Amino acid sequence: MIVFDLKCAAGHVFEAWFGSSADYEAQRARALVVCPVCGDSAIDKAVMAPRIGSGAARAEPASPPVGDTAGPPDPKALLAALARAQARMLAGSEWVGARFAEEARAIHHGEAEERQIHGEASPDEARRLADEGIELVPLPLPVTPPDQRH
Repeated sequence: MIVFDLKCAAGHVFEAWFGSSADYEAQRARALVVCPVCGDSAIDKAVMAPRIGSGAARAEPASPPVGDTAGPPDPKALLAALARAQARMLAGSEWVGARFAEEARAIHHGEAEERQIHGEASPDEARRLADEGIELVPLPLPVTPPDQRH
């Protein structure tokens, strides 16, 4: 196994493990290596500080990569940004709860007014909707039904 410090075009630096340098190159060429912060697949190796020590027990941690002065992203800030993005996405959308699949089909077939909806669907229901050509987007965060909000 080999570890590389990688950097996306937006400047996010992250670490990834590969079986070999050839594995990294093959995955990168197929756009399988993506930034965990922004999803960018324009990835290059970042400058790395080598780990040099006189023995495993005395090895010192590596220095942070050159140019990575901002540190890792704050998970709470990322989650808050994701919640805000989902709230914007749902603004003006109608909660239909467990009737989601039924309402989505009705809208798709012109039997109901065209509008943005959100609700609940099992993975099987979602697959069937997609197989029928009905577009849907899974939400990254759970949604509290309106009647259960405090």
